[in-house]
Amino acid sequence: QVQLVESGGGLVQAGGSLRLSCAASGRTLSDYVLGWFRQAPGKEREFVAAISWSGGYSLYGDSVKARFAISRDVARNTAFLQMNSLKPDDTAVYFCAALQSRVLTTRPAEYKYWGQGTQVAVSS
Repeated sequence: QVQLVESGGGLVQAGGSLRLSCAASGRTLSDYVLGWFRQAPGKEREFVAAISWSGGYSLYGDSVKARFAISRDVARNTAFLQMNSLKPDDTAVYFCAALQSRVLTTRPAEYKYWGQGTQVAVSS
């Protein structure tokens, strides 16, 4: 079992930055992929970014490329999502999720473990 807890959400003005954290517990994530997703009201869950825990390879959704950066601190069993140049369209609940795999995937249905989410609101 893997437990995930997100933090770092909040209200920010357009153009600002936030850093989300995802603390994992229950086991080490050496053979896992950790992903970030977001869901706005009335919309489907959208892939944001993913990282392979062992190799550090990353993948990004088209809407956040060049603005967001995913990283992980292996010693702290924690992943991060640095979000820069935020736009009102980035407003959503952000979730982290984990999948036991060495292959990055963008599909939420493939992720087994999910956090409860953290709200991000970007004002114009």
